[in-house]
Amino acid sequence: MNILVSGASGLIGTQLSAHLELLGHRITRLVRRSARINEVSWNTALGQLNPADIEGVDAVIHLSGAGIGDKRWTNSYKKEILESRTMSTNLLARTIASLNRKPAVFLSGSAIGIYGGRDDAPLDETSTLGKLFLADVCKQWESAATPAIQAGIRTVFLRTGIVLTPKGGALKKQLPLFKFGLGGKFGGGKQWQSWITLDDEVRAIEFLLTAQIWGAVNLTAPNPVTNAEFTTTLARVLHRPALLPIPSFGPKLLLGRELADSLLFTGQRVIPSVLIANGFTFSHDHLEEALRSLLNK
Repeated sequence: MNILVSGASGLIGTQLSAHLELLGHRITRLVRRSARINEVSWNTALGQLNPADIEGVDAVIHLSGAGIGDKRWTNSYKKEILESRTMSTNLLARTIASLNRKPAVFLSGSAIGIYGGRDDAPLDETSTLGKLFLADVCKQWESAATPAIQAGIRTVFLRTGIVLTPKGGALKKQLPLFKFGLGGKFGGGKQWQSWITLDDEVRAIEFLLTAQIWGAVNLTAPNPVTNAEFTTTLARVLHRPALLPIPSFGPKLLLGRELADSLLFTGQRVIPSVLIANGFTFSHDHLEEALRSLLNK
């Protein structure tokens, strides 16, 4: 397949592109600078993407967006988080809808933050959606793909959970503290963490390229854990104690209350019902086995 990928230099996009190329697919990367070989230049702020440059692609995978936890949530950065997703998604959706030969599938990024902060009830793709900032961002993000849906392109929303890899993301940030025996649960630790290994994230996206699935798909492992369980398991795998809970005032002071509450002190117990129902097999479906594999323990 000839596959167009945005966000190809990100944590997920880098491994996904390499994986798909090893399988024999041709990857064309969307970039914001001048294009080189196997690249196409676009400008989402100005709404610029030449349809002729992507005519004939078989599939589009859209992973672009400003990092949720990269900076404090000032009003200007919250605007960037939203617009980096909605403007790029809508530009891609409108452009591929206009092509003479439309791609067969549009896999568009999203996140489990769409469900909002929840308690213990399991959530699947049919669950009601949440409120507050992250949920609203995800709802607008998915809505921005409407032109592709209206054009009859099979559109899938990749509602991704916490992606585990020592190469980046949350796990990379946690490892130094835990290795020194300074890791601990956040607050009471009852908040749910719906995780997936980077390998399974990539394999699930590959699966969705050809599986006849439309709409929302939760990209999480089948067995989410509470923050307390995650903390205990990571410490056990590293043979370190995890005795000191992290009170909420520290992260809230460092990151800001809204960001800390959204990323650290609330969670969702998300189940990947669509993937399971359609026969996808996870390589890592339990946390301890996943962490031992990732950390070679």
